[in-house]
Amino acid sequence: MRQTTLAAATLAALAASTGAFAGEGMWVPQQLPEIAGPLKKAGLELSAEQLSDLTGDPLGAVVSLGGCTAGFVSPKGLVATNHHCAYGAIQLNSTPENNLIANGFNAPAFKDELSAGPNARIYVLDSIQDVTAQVKAAIAAAKTPIERTRAVESLEKKLVADCEAEGGFRCRLYSFSGGNVYRLFRNLEIRDVRLVYAPPASIGKYGGDIDNWMWPRHTGDFSFYRAYVGKDGKPAAFSPDNVPYQPKRHLRIAERPLGEGDFVMVAGYPGSTSRYALASDFDATAGWTYPTISRHYKNVVAMVEAAGKRNPDIAVKYASSMASWNNVLKNYDGQLEGFERIGAAKTKRAEEDAVLAWLRTQGANGKAGLAAHDRLVKLGNEQRATRDRDLVFGQLRNTGVIGAATSLYRLSIERAKPDAERESGYQQRDLPAFEGGLRQMERRYHPEMDRELVAYWLREYLKLAKAQRIAAVDSWLGGNDEAAITRALDTLSATKLGDTQTRLSLMQADRATLEASTDPAIRFAVAVMPTILKLEEQAKTRAGETLVYRPVYLQAVADYKESKGQFVYPDANSSLRITFGNVMGYTKTDGSKQDAFTRLEQVAQKATGVEPFDAPKAQLDAIAAKNYGGLADERLGTVPVNFLSDLDITGGNSGSPVLDAQGRLVGLAFDGNWESVSSNWVFDPVMTRMIAVDQRYMRWVMQEVFPAPQLLAEMGVPEKK
Repeated sequence: MRQTTLAAATLAALAASTGAFAGEGMWVPQQLPEIAGPLKKAGLELSAEQLSDLTGDPLGAVVSLGGCTAGFVSPKGLVATNHHCAYGAIQLNSTPENNLIANGFNAPAFKDELSAGPNARIYVLDSIQDVTAQVKAAIAAAKTPIERTRAVESLEKKLVADCEAEGGFRCRLYSFSGGNVYRLFRNLEIRDVRLVYAPPASIGKYGGDIDNWMWPRHTGDFSFYRAYVGKDGKPAAFSPDNVPYQPKRHLRIAERPLGEGDFVMVAGYPGSTSRYALASDFDATAGWTYPTISRHYKNVVAMVEAAGKRNPDIAVKYASSMASWNNVLKNYDGQLEGFERIGAAKTKRAEEDAVLAWLRTQGANGKAGLAAHDRLVKLGNEQRATRDRDLVFGQLRNTGVIGAATSLYRLSIERAKPDAERESGYQQRDLPAFEGGLRQMERRYHPEMDRELVAYWLREYLKLAKAQRIAAVDSWLGGNDEAAITRALDTLSATKLGDTQTRLSLMQADRATLEASTDPAIRFAVAVMPTILKLEEQAKTRAGETLVYRPVYLQAVADYKESKGQFVYPDANSSLRITFGNVMGYTKTDGSKQDAFTRLEQVAQKATGVEPFDAPKAQLDAIAAKNYGGLADERLGTVPVNFLSDLDITGGNSGSPVLDAQGRLVGLAFDGNWESVSSNWVFDPVMTRMIAVDQRYMRWVMQEVFPAPQLLAEMGVPEKK
């Protein structure tokens, strides 16, 4: 949206807003001075200007992990985040013989800390630059949809290259409000990230997938990383000679005990929301996308679980993938249930109809918005026409050795071009992460399991209607029955891409070398690449049209909301956002009132001795002895474990520091309640709650159960007794 319109709409709404305003909204830092009134009313004791200072206290301590959020908590680069955000690093360092997932990890000294993996990153925000005028000029100068997409891609690469010229930085162009605003973010890219501390899964993942998205909750979902840099203080790849990074800002543990009704806020990097999506897009998501993907993931999870029981190596290597699949499918199921409960389809349709009706009253001024809406609906229908094919083919070509082969062959094609003309993901700046992915595969791949997964997607492929089939895949498969699948799998079993050194050596191979290869996985990649490129071209053409019509319609939505005195904030897009509200419980649909805090004794009450309620003996003994370690809350009579607030978060916010009115750390966001997951599409202020792990429980675990006195001292919170 136009920034002037955005500000006007926001301020108009705030003038008439009530206390209920605080919960909803993922605000960009630039908006915080505008909403100073509601922030103060909710209880913030800092000034909005201080809070919006990207490099100040506390915002300068908040970092992105590229999918999760975290915060510096010491001057020596110690980073606090969720256990489930560090789960991939824990899994990478685990074996059946030394299972850190089950046993936990605690590095006594810096030298004992473990690499979180070649692709682990910590991104420290350095600056934000508005580049809207440049991007819009590039779009306007292009004559066709595909040219528009290419013009934006070309400009983005130039902006990023100039932004990263100094070295050590990672830059990214973000689109806000459907393409009405573009901002370039520059982040210091820390490439040496090490695992410092992770409680055993019986604490860090207590309740497992059963409790995921549920309340009440009793999960110690926290872990610690450390950021390392070269001796010159600049980002560097992992090296024993590297030293801990010294951040300009770090968070301090809250001194005031958090209680119900208290102000809390979260600064983090939420992934995506769809609150301004078309009603037709919502209908397609609720009617096909979520149920279809959930069904497939349930099938895949069952396969891996069965294989893992036969082979512990498979269980360890696919633990991170399993956690991701389980999280997604349960989230989707929860959203579907929520859609039904709140009548989301009806609400979305009514909201859209109201905008369209208003546009019709605007005469000539409303025609552009109406036309944009009509074209966006048609573009969505075109894309959905091949959704079955796109899902199955996308999964197949990105699975295991086939995925590695496809990426390597594409790299050979892109390397023949000048760097500025290469497809994103294959430029020189992307190669360290590309190599890291190839290396990590050895800890996340097993030939037996890979064969089963490929077989699953091949069977799904054979179910596609003839019009959805791909000639290159049909030719490669050579049949339409189980015998054809078996032949294909037997052929693929001869691939050498299961070997790490083989994969790495092929990073340097040119296109001709790979096209002459007899490796069966490479042969598949060569066969399907023309189709992949053709489908990409079609997608970019549609995207080029969206670049024109999406901003027009979203501006119409903003203008409509402004006319009604409603507030406007952009959908989440993985950029830095702030959300604020208060600690509070809620009432479930069955009428049961839910407290804002869970308690230490409830951990023991839930324990069965069987995973995922297998609380460790040391923990149960400490609870039974009422050994609170000086961390009990007088109002609760015990140590708080998790707490609720009415904050507006989504995926990507995991690990976000939860701050009090003074900007001090009171916990880490890690989940939402079951009733809130549908808020990605339609926000429900009555039922939406964020779940966080209380810093007092984190400290209690680190004192009494899985001791880490060295980290407590480093954070400035020596053990209490």
